[in-house]
Amino acid sequence: MAKKIEVIHTADRDPSINLPYAPAVRVTGGSTVYLAGVTCVPIYHHHPHRPEEFESIPEDMAEQTRMSLENVKLGLDAVGATFGDIVQVTRYLTDIDEQDQMNDVWWEYFGDHRPGTATIEITRLAAHPKLKVELSAIVATD
Repeated sequence: MAKKIEVIHTADRDPSINLPYAPAVRVTGGSTVYLAGVTCVPIYHHHPHRPEEFESIPEDMAEQTRMSLENVKLGLDAVGATFGDIVQVTRYLTDIDEQDQMNDVWWEYFGDHRPGTATIEITRLAAHPKLKVELSAIVATD
């Protein structure tokens, strides 16, 4: 059976409201891939962390989001998928008030596709205090 991703809306949907997510996503067929959480730091960086690998991190939420989504794209490319194959993203932010800056970049990558999302404000990301966003995705592939 070929993979099919179907966005499901609730009965009280107002189509004039542009959400960055779908209330529910149904997947039939295909395989499931879980992408590890990524930030704006290169996917392959040293452990334990080396301070010099974090020196060029931008302060701006939009740019950190863009760089993080580019890292998501690397994972998608590795499994032969696209942003349209993502069915769920967990978004960890250190400042929920910057969510709109994230969403402005989000549309550039997802276009009209709406995966399910969970957006969670946290105190700090594990890799470095300058980091503002981490993304983890679930993907449906053929």
